[in-house]
Amino acid sequence: MIYLKMWSLAVVWISSLLVSAQAQGTASLWKGNDRSGRCQYSFTVDSPKEASCPSASTGPEMEALKARLGLLEVLVARLAGGEAPGTVAGAGLQEAHSQAMRDKAQLQREKTQLQREKDRLAQQVEDLQKRVAELQKEAERLRSRPCPQAPPPSVPQHDSGLRPGAGPSLSHLASRPGRTQGDTSSLRDSSWHYGGPAYQELKAEVAEVPAPSPENPEDNTGCGELLSVGEPVSHRKADSIAGKYGVWMQDPEPEAPYGPGMLWRVDTVGSEVRQLFGYEDMQQLSRGFPTKVLLLPEAMESTGAAMYRGSLYYQRRRSRTLIRYDLASESVAARRDLPHAGFHGQFPYSWGGYTDIDFAVDEEGLWVIYSTNKAKGAIVLSQLDPHSLEVLRSWETNIRKTTVANAFMICGRLYTVASYTSPNTTVNYSFDTSTSQSKAMTVPFKNRYRYNSMVDYNLVQRKLFAWDNYHIVSYDVRLGKQQ
Repeated sequence: MIYLKMWSLAVVWISSLLVSAQAQGTASLWKGNDRSGRCQYSFTVDSPKEASCPSASTGPEMEALKARLGLLEVLVARLAGGEAPGTVAGAGLQEAHSQAMRDKAQLQREKTQLQREKDRLAQQVEDLQKRVAELQKEAERLRSRPCPQAPPPSVPQHDSGLRPGAGPSLSHLASRPGRTQGDTSSLRDSSWHYGGPAYQELKAEVAEVPAPSPENPEDNTGCGELLSVGEPVSHRKADSIAGKYGVWMQDPEPEAPYGPGMLWRVDTVGSEVRQLFGYEDMQQLSRGFPTKVLLLPEAMESTGAAMYRGSLYYQRRRSRTLIRYDLASESVAARRDLPHAGFHGQFPYSWGGYTDIDFAVDEEGLWVIYSTNKAKGAIVLSQLDPHSLEVLRSWETNIRKTTVANAFMICGRLYTVASYTSPNTTVNYSFDTSTSQSKAMTVPFKNRYRYNSMVDYNLVQRKLFAWDNYHIVSYDVRLGKQQ
């Protein structure tokens, strides 16, 4: 309070000085006698509004003094809690706050609008995915439709995969009502029951297949040599980088509680691959809706897993250990080291991915494809006991594992794919375990998405299952005797 009083006195004193200075510059004193002879004094001060000439004493010093006085008045007003300066500052702050609130409201409106747009686009994507799935189903249905034109008598009409009397065909992943355990005829691809030569020619088949006959027992069993691979059909694209490569499977001899139409998928990108997704049928797989998710007790290595007789067979990460995981009990049922097998990048396929050990299933049982130091990188093929994982018998081939993109088994024969990136490559090599003979081949094979990391034979569907650069795809195959 004393400090405030001292400032007030200073302002009053400076104001007095200023008034005195101004008075000295504008006032005049006059002395004279009046009519009665008395001395009379007159004091005159100019009006500030009517003065015609500024005083000579009002120079830069006076203006500076006025400026200082103004600053002192402002300081005194602030110290005394004056209204004027605070009002101006408060008004500025209020305007800034109002502007900030208006900007915030505008941003909120824009965010809401963007969210609506995002939801609309997401709905459009979902509708397009549904439409693509419907078109794929329609394409499958059209493929399975019999050709209306009767073939000439001289042209063979069926391949060796035909099973006489199998009855009407259904969708390639739907089972026939009342199907008994072990009956896989209802799951055969219908295109091979009724495929006419016109349809086969449209698919650019490279060889003709003789009609089945009683004299040819190999034809009656449905087995034969690979003659052609059809066009790839995409069923689903992975949603994230984890699905760039992986493996999908179907058990040819399923056990309870899972049915014959059950499909399984594993995304194999990552250091801890342990999730196994199960789908009731192809439609659920295409839509991405798993009905079962299992967590494997030990991490999986690469894309070489297989499904057989109610168990998942896979290689444990960073080891040559083979694991049989029982689906019913959700536990490890057997484990065994594969003798001398290379692992974790020692003898992979040409695309890499630590594909040293590759399981395969065909009409003759469970196999494993690998290599050893003794074989110097050449493919070694072993048949396994599906219960104990014991090696029953082995063959050493004459093709290096690192020079081929992938391999699969059909009817006891090993086949290899030449390239995983070339859009038009070939199945270039076969090895027959019944004769221990190998030979070169040139069966056309397409990598539509140019990064095929898994190829396995599915004997239930008479198809190849593959994983091509985020895409789950399948190929029809045709078997028979070479002419």
